Amino acid sequence: MSERKVLNKYFPPDFDPSLIPRRKGPKNSQQVVRLMAPFSMRCNTCGEYIYKGKKFNARKETVEGEDYYGIKIFRFYIKCTLCSAEITFKTDPKNTDYAAEHGASRNFEPWREEKVVEEEDRLARLEEEENNPMKALENRTIDAKREMDILDALQDIKARNARNDRAGQTIDLAARATVEEVETEEDRQRRLEEEEDNEIVRQVFTKMSMPAPPGLPSTSASSEASVATSSTSRTVTVKRKADDVEPDIFSLLPQSNRTAIDAKSTTTGKKAKLDLKNKLGIKVAKKGKVAV
Repeated sequence: MSERKVLNKYFPPDFDPSLIPRRKGPKNSQQVVRLMAPFSMRCNTCGEYIYKGKKFNARKETVEGEDYYGIKIFRFYIKCTLCSAEITFKTDPKNTDYAAEHGASRNFEPWREEKVVEEEDRLARLEEEENNPMKALENRTIDAKREMDILDALQDIKARNARNDRAGQTIDLAARATVEEVETEEDRQRRLEEEEDNEIVRQVFTKMSMPAPPGLPSTSASSEASVATSSTSRTVTVKRKADDVEPDIFSLLPQSNRTAIDAKSTTTGKKAKLDLKNKLGIKVAKKGKVAV
């Protein structure tokens, strides 16, 4: 089975298009189209309101003997949604709109009436000016005065806007200057605070030189003091208390050095005690008894 939607169809060699019978239909046949109501209307039979945009299956035909500068006018047939009465309307190329024809009346639309009134006034004015030259001169004078008033009002609006812009720029400049002054004051305050902090650090931390004790290993950095060793002396950064009390040198040493000094002093003390006992003739028994 061949495809239904193709670009090229097969025609046999003996195909003759003239043998195809022509379909003869009426000259002004009606077509069924799907459309929406172009305006809101009210049925004249039952009084049902049909709003704009409601969809209908309508019949379309060309109006015989009517056109607008060669543009065809079409008529549409629809049925009322309540009583199924026939309603017709046709196109209006002159006003680019639709016109109700039979079976329904178009709802009142104020803007359409305003346009009609304006058009009537314009035509009446033109006719009056043609018949009365003085009236035409008076109308031109009134129009010129109206234009001058409009230009003056426009100039006033422009001047007011320019003045408001200048005032806004002045306010912006003042605000920017205020912000800069505030920022400058903040920078000055921050600098003073940094100087105070540096002064407090200089008062708390100070450096002092002390001789390096013989026999001690090289020291490492500690949480309270950092010691820099040299061949003859050491520079120690001392952390002072807030009351400016001189700390003990022994407390400034690292924990390892303090442990080594404590062990050395303990061993020396024990030897001194034994020498003293030997000199006095005191002997220490195994069970802890003292013999004199």
